[in-house]
Amino acid sequence: MNQIKRQIIIGNILAIIGGLLLFSGDMLLYYNGRHTNRLQNMAVSADWRIISSGVLALLATWFYLFGLIPVYYAFKPDKPWIRHTVVLLFAAILIAYGVVHGVYTAIATSAKIAYQNHLDITESSRLAIKVNQTVRLFVYPLFALLSGLFIYQVWTQKTLYPKWMVFFFPLLPFLLRKPIRNLLQGADLTIISGGYLNLILIVFFMASLIALKNYNTR
Repeated sequence: MNQIKRQIIIGNILAIIGGLLLFSGDMLLYYNGRHTNRLQNMAVSADWRIISSGVLALLATWFYLFGLIPVYYAFKPDKPWIRHTVVLLFAAILIAYGVVHGVYTAIATSAKIAYQNHLDITESSRLAIKVNQTVRLFVYPLFALLSGLFIYQVWTQKTLYPKWMVFFFPLLPFLLRKPIRNLLQGADLTIISGGYLNLILIVFFMASLIALKNYNTR
């Protein structure tokens, strides 16, 4: 196995681990096995769960960034400016994953303090939720641009990714998020909906690992 192929495999695997770490961080905040109201669940979370969730967000972001390695090599046949743009956009979005999750720990902390002091949980968490929503507004345009570039270049076979990779790119599952959520209830709703954004990245990097298993430097 040559060095580049080894880097591609390791990069994909580390990114998958990053997704699993941040998914675990989501579950530490949202899941308690009884209720599906995430804000309510965060309000009664133990301190160690909120702290651990925040730490996992940092570790997961570092691991996620290793996923840029296989993406870079997959776009090696493409024009340099396109390859660099795709990698930079991907990096910005992966970092945003950690930042947004960090804001969720602020929401959880606000909800917990409100619960402990018999205050309105929703009202007390409003500012932290607003911060979360505002941060996301910076990410959506980047995601739209990345989606257009990635899907077009892969579909027109300008990269080393096969055409079927476009179906595993996060855009399609992101658009299907609400319909899928409507099919779920109870614990399944909390697990899948709560960790959905990380699950779609785990699927992407698993597909990337398979797609590039026969990588060559054509």
